[in-house]
Amino acid sequence: MVIKVLKPVKFLKPCLAVMLASSVSSVWASDLQNAANVTEKSHTNSVKSQQRIDASSEKTLTMRAEIEQLEQEIKNLEVYRDHLTALLANQEEEVVSFESQIDEIQDTRQGVVPLMYQMIDALASHIEQDVPIRVEARNNRVSGLQAMMSRADVSDAEKYRRILEAYMIEMDYGTKIAVYQGNIEFEGQQLDVEIFYLGRLSLLAKSSNGARYWSWDQSKNEWLLVDVKTHKDLEQAFRLADKQVAPTLLTLPVSLTSAEMK
Repeated sequence: MVIKVLKPVKFLKPCLAVMLASSVSSVWASDLQNAANVTEKSHTNSVKSQQRIDASSEKTLTMRAEIEQLEQEIKNLEVYRDHLTALLANQEEEVVSFESQIDEIQDTRQGVVPLMYQMIDALASHIEQDVPIRVEARNNRVSGLQAMMSRADVSDAEKYRRILEAYMIEMDYGTKIAVYQGNIEFEGQQLDVEIFYLGRLSLLAKSSNGARYWSWDQSKNEWLLVDVKTHKDLEQAFRLADKQVAPTLLTLPVSLTSAEMK
């Protein structure tokens, strides 16, 4: 049996080339797709990375702003702390000063209270020896001061103020010109009269009907009936005190002791 060997067919070469080209194209396509995928993935990762960077940067800026704000608040708190420390030190100094003043006040009160009693007694003695101007009102004022001294609801400062006020009123009696309704004792009788005073210089009294006038004599400590010849001048004094006439020169008896006139 004879076997024939066939020679290779020539068209196999082109087929093989086509197959090789197809295989290469497939590989290239796959590589390109892989490269595209890698590029896209890389781009996606880059975007995410950039987003993370941006977010981190924004967070960093926010934290930095918060830190700066906290630092400023710390500085403000330090200033306020120093302020409070200075206030506390000053208050401690004031407490020491107040305690010292309280001790001084206690010492002062121990001296002022006896002084106030002495002032009231001196005022009562002065009224008793003075010309009898508004005697009842002045004695009532002294009685009120004496009663006030034992009252716990009135401070020592207020007590002292009222005593000084009483002294100021007494001083006014020596400078004012006025008329008021009162009563005098004459020849053992109490008479309702109108009383005129020009300071402590002249003290007069007029009967309700204007028929009689009296002058106070400080040296004799009594009321003296005035001569009828002087009634016109005396009436003028009463009218002047009532502001019924313009100021003018008057001739009036003087209610002073001989020593006071010197």
